[in-house]
Formats: sequence, C-alpha cells, structure tokens
Amino acid sequence: MRKQALLSVSDKTGIVEFARGLVAAGFHILSTGGTAKLLAKEGVEVQEVADYTGFPEMLDGRVKTLNPKVHAGILARRTVPEHMAALAEHGIDPIDIVCVNLYPFEQTVARPDCTLEDAIENIDIGGPTMIRAAAKNCESVAVVVDPADYETVLAELRAEGEVTPATRFALAKKVFAHTARYDGMITNYLTSLDAENRPQKFPAVLTRQWEKVQDLRYGENPHQQGAFYRETVVAPGLLAGYEQLQGKELSYNNIADSDAAWECVRSFTAPACVIIKHANPCGVAVAANCEEAYAKAFQTDSKSAFGGIIAFNGPVTRECAERVSHQFAEVIIAPEFDEGALELFSAKKNLRLLKIALGGAHNDFDFKRVGGGILVQTPDIQLATEKDLRCVTKKEPTAQQITDLLFAWNCARFVKSNTIVYARDGMTLGVGAGQMSRVDSARIAAIKAEEGGLSLEGSVAASDAFFPFRDGLDVVVDAGAVAVIQPGGSIRDQEVIDAANERGIAMVFTGERHFRH
Repeated sequence: MRKQALLSVSDKTGIVEFARGLVAAGFHILSTGGTAKLLAKEGVEVQEVADYTGFPEMLDGRVKTLNPKVHAGILARRTVPEHMAALAEHGIDPIDIVCVNLYPFEQTVARPDCTLEDAIENIDIGGPTMIRAAAKNCESVAVVVDPADYETVLAELRAEGEVTPATRFALAKKVFAHTARYDGMITNYLTSLDAENRPQKFPAVLTRQWEKVQDLRYGENPHQQGAFYRETVVAPGLLAGYEQLQGKELSYNNIADSDAAWECVRSFTAPACVIIKHANPCGVAVAANCEEAYAKAFQTDSKSAFGGIIAFNGPVTRECAERVSHQFAEVIIAPEFDEGALELFSAKKNLRLLKIALGGAHNDFDFKRVGGGILVQTPDIQLATEKDLRCVTKKEPTAQQITDLLFAWNCARFVKSNTIVYARDGMTLGVGAGQMSRVDSARIAAIKAEEGGLSLEGSVAASDAFFPFRDGLDVVVDAGAVAVIQPGGSIRDQEVIDAANERGIAMVFTGERHFRH
C-alpha cells in the first residue's frame, strides 16, 4: 500500500513547500479545490479527491471528502488485521497524513457586512470531520492544522521515516483544541443573534478558549495553585503578548499587578509612568519624558513604591534606568528598552523586564468568577474629555485645573473603590483606595501626600463616585483642593453642590461612574 497525504487548507501559508517535502518523502498527495489547483500550478504532483473516490464534488462543494474511501483510509487502525483486510477488500489505501485547516468563519463574521447566510456558508463540515477522525486515530495518522507544525513533520519524516508517536499525539491534542475553538466561535455568533438575526453584545451561550502559558509557583496566596493562560490570538498592546527580557519567572500577583500598571500607563498619550502596588497605583505622572514622569510618580508615595510594578508608555533609556535602579522593583514594563538600559538592568538578575508593544486593543469582555457562575461586562475604557464635563458650581475651573481634573479622573479609573485621587501639574499627590468610607479614602490620600512632603494647596481631587454627604467634600477642601471632579446622580447632589459653593471651590460632574474595580 502506498503512503498517502490529504491536503486541503484554507490558510495556504507554506502548503506548497510542505507538499514538496511530503512528495520527497514518498507520499502520494490527495487534495481538493483551491489547494489542488495551487499545488498543480506549482508543479506538485497531486490527485483530486473526486478522481480518487470516483465520486464528483456536489452541492456547490458541500460534499467532496465525505466518502468511505477518504474516511476508511483515515480511520483504519493499522494494528487491527480486520481493518486492514477491509481496506484491501475495497481497494482503499490508508491515508497517513491529514493536513487541513478550516473555513475562515471567524474572519467572515468579523466583517461589518456579514449576513447570516455568509456565516452559515463558512461553517466547515468536511474539514472538522477529517481532522477529528485523524486525531482519533493518531496511533497511525498524523494530523496537521497549523502551518507552524509543517517543518516538525517533515524533519521527523527525514530523520525517522515517519512522524513519531509522541508528535502524532501532540498534533491530535491540538486538533481537538482547534475544533473546540471553532465550534465555540460558531456558538457565540449564532446564539448572539436576536429575532431579526442581528448580533447582540452578549450571546446566549458564551464559549471561550485560552492556552496555558505556564504553571505558576502558587496562586494569589502560597496555599493556592495557579497558572497563566492567554487567548489563542493576543491583540497588539495587551499584556498577555509580553516578551520577558530578563528576570525571575512571573508570579500570579506579578501578572495581575502588571496588567493594572500597563492598562493605566497606556491610557495616557504624553510620556507617562505608573507605579502599582497591590493592584493600586501609588504614583502616576505625565511629563516631557519617561525619566521625569518616573521621578514625579515615585514622589507621590515612595514608601509604597518599594517592591512595586513600574510601567512606562515610552522607551526606557539608560538615564531613566539609572534613576529607576535606585528603588527595588519587581517588574518594569515598557514598549522598548535601549541597550544602555538593558546593560544597567542586567546587574539585577531577579528584576523582570517586560517588553509590550503599544496598541489600541482592549479585551472585549471582563470576567468575574462567582460561585457557580460568571459575571461578564465590557471593559471600563471610556476616557472623559473636556466636553463631557459639566460645571455645577458658581466658581468654574481654570484651563489648568480642567487638565488636572481629567488627569485625576483617568487615574481614578484604576484605583480600587472607594477612591480619592489628589493631583496637580500632571502627577498624583495622594491616593486613597479601597476604603468602605469615601471620607476615609480622602483622609488617607491626604496623609499620603503629607508623608511624601507634597502640598495639596491648589490641587484638584477626583472621586470615583458621588459624595453622598458634604463630610467627604469638606475633608478634600480642608486638605487644599480647589476643584473636584465626580459623577452626578445622587439624590443628595444638591447638598454637595451647595457645600462646594459655600466653600468656594469648582466642582464638575461627569456622566461616568467608577464604583468598583
């Protein structure tokens, strides 16, 4: 019996070279449609599946590989004499390699003009059937769905004369993950359609897939186990696409805090630095360059910055690295490190350096696990602009105060509620986070500023939700703030507005609230 490989791919990356390698290894090539045409055009000897089975493609190509000569050749167990006798009786050669990737359903439904008919026509039937059959029979058949695996298969054929059992099993596992993701995408799309077949944000059945990057030494606490997974395709700009340049293995908390730092710092357009400690910013600043931004961010709360995560939204130079090297940090994140910075940081063997490309992508959903279920929401990525602000007091903020208010408001998005942020001249002066009382957050933020030797006179304050009573506002004003930004919407808004007018400060409302994060 001759050795056969069946090739039928939507993504034709590298398929010609792969086919040539298989021919060189003694394989007879079967193929369909566009793949067969491409191989023939490139001079690869190939037989159309329709010619092989003696049955023509039909129903506009919906039926072409669903044939016993194909599936018996794939599913026959070479170690079972009855199976091999059945193949011989019917003149069927085994198919030893199946190389298939599926119709581009994901790309199709991503198009704004995609119709339900377009989506359904791009649901592959024969492809999943073949690769699942091949994966089930991986003791005899190698199945390839990823062009990245072509060279591995060819290398083993050259060296061993066959694809090794370990590789066949690894490829089979990849198939079932691949088809699970494919079916999940179809499920997400179809169950998101309303009565008029218009896609809605949240499907009736939500299916997702992540791939394990690494096991972690432990989870959030030493008695918990942990692992890090990332999406199959990570959009540019998201943390999971990091490249670790040096340092120890990242821990569970390192990764969680790094994400908080990176999401905050990349929300600024000016050169910025963010220092995160226990998921909260303890210093945020913008400046003319990253070195100056770091100096301002560190000044906010130098005590809490010890052992923190530092993120920059621009290149880290040697000059910046020299300044940062004076403090102990767990992780430093940036889109680029120059050679001088890398040389200097190399002396700190345990310091983790993460390189992440800047990009505008965001997660489509945020998830929070609850007992027996999961909460799903769109991410909090809306940035307030000056046109979103509504002054509600007699005194209006100056142009500089508006700039500071918007800066403080953006910082407040990344601080755990209840949140108060004091800021001035593009830097945080004090951050109060995670208190049950907004009054206590305001006091803590003022204490932090005092400990850092920073005056709050002339500062602005951001509150992530409305002040329900004037007591919190009084703390902020007594600390030195002259303008406040907060959401409106409380039945007690007028009481707080009256208090702001009485104290002679400017207050602006936004339409956003950042209650809890």
